[in-house]
Amino acid sequence: MPSPSRTKRIRSFFRRGLPRCGGVADGIEVGGGGDAGGSLPPLLRRFSPRTAIDKKESPASLAGAERKRQSSIAAVPDLTCNAVDVLPEGRLAEQLAAGRPLRVKLGIDPTTADIHLGHTVVLEKLREFQEAGHQVVLIIGDFTARVGDPSGRSSTRPLPSAEEIEANAATYQEQAFKLLDRERTEVRFNSEWLRMEPEALLGLLAQTTVARLLERDDFQKRLGAGQPIAALELLYPLLQGYDSVAVEADVELGGTDQKFNLLFGRDIQVSYGQQPQSILTMPILVGTDGVKKMSKSLGNYVGVTDAPEEMFGRLMSIPDEAMDDYYRLLLGGARPQGAPNEAKRELARRLVDRFHGAGAGAAAEEHFNRVIRDKGVPEEVPELDLGGLDRENGAIYLPGLLAAAFEISASEGRRLIGQGGVKLDGEQVDPALLSLDAAALAGKVLQVGKRRFARLVEGD
Repeated sequence: MPSPSRTKRIRSFFRRGLPRCGGVADGIEVGGGGDAGGSLPPLLRRFSPRTAIDKKESPASLAGAERKRQSSIAAVPDLTCNAVDVLPEGRLAEQLAAGRPLRVKLGIDPTTADIHLGHTVVLEKLREFQEAGHQVVLIIGDFTARVGDPSGRSSTRPLPSAEEIEANAATYQEQAFKLLDRERTEVRFNSEWLRMEPEALLGLLAQTTVARLLERDDFQKRLGAGQPIAALELLYPLLQGYDSVAVEADVELGGTDQKFNLLFGRDIQVSYGQQPQSILTMPILVGTDGVKKMSKSLGNYVGVTDAPEEMFGRLMSIPDEAMDDYYRLLLGGARPQGAPNEAKRELARRLVDRFHGAGAGAAAEEHFNRVIRDKGVPEEVPELDLGGLDRENGAIYLPGLLAAAFEISASEGRRLIGQGGVKLDGEQVDPALLSLDAAALAGKVLQVGKRRFARLVEGD
């Protein structure tokens, strides 16, 4: 346990606002924990992260790796920068002062195919802990994705299929490693421990009450509005809390909408004889509409795997008043002085460079200038051979053409045509038109929205 004077100095350090954070660290509650106490229940002993995940590793090599981790704690940065809550007060400072690598947990449910910039706010904080020498534990919620996190929801979340979860889990890992060091990240799937025996599940359920679970704001709002709450949703905080037990988490990160779940996890850890984790919450990034939380389902997102041109264009669409948060949360600095349009361009260039490599931002900006500002056609447009498409009396079904050209569904193609979002050589396609003669299509440039193009050619 650190001495009172040392703890006081650490607390003082974390209460100072640093210039890159614009002083937002001032007044933040700071906390920490300590070594886990007691023993794990039998169900969890085989999942202990203190033992080898790869059974081919020898105890000697594991011990060497542990010594290396113990000696690699970097100079402590302001790990609370931009945080909203760091609870309970004083615990994280004590944990850091103990001088051992902490196990820092983040769980992500693979409910969609892509990670967007909203996810990267917390992932970037996780990376900061990793660079400071702590052990990052990324939990892929392949089991909890089948339950549905009620955080921030006014209705029950639609659940993906098992096949979708498996595919999304693979892409989530690859996308997360755009920010995290793959070699220093412990990746776990919570189906490892949540596919439990009925007796173990009953034991977990016995650790709380329905009244405690209904305390969360999301549920109170639904009850007040007479909206249903699924029994599965009540289970979610218990399962997420059990994740912390399984990986022996010292710290858990999440968005502000996760605060209830993160604090609830502390209770579950205590129930299983462990020291409770610290929690650190990060702000929620608004979407490109500047109003609602960034979400793929709302269409206001910027995906980390979006093409450079698409990413640049979407970032240019954010309202001026959202730029301060984008700079602070995504780039860790203040918005530059000057015209809002130039600040937005710099933001877009830097973020495109981050995810696609140096120079990609400048190239995407040139594309934006040519296609959006000057309303031209890109120099390089992919070709689509009309010869492979089905025809009826020489006519090609336009929704099917859009599906082939832009890898979307035919129903999505019909919707885009109906909304007037499809053009041929710069002219809007009649929303009532669903088929066109192949001869009238050949040689023309098909366009969807502002940034997707295909040149239609007739093969030999």
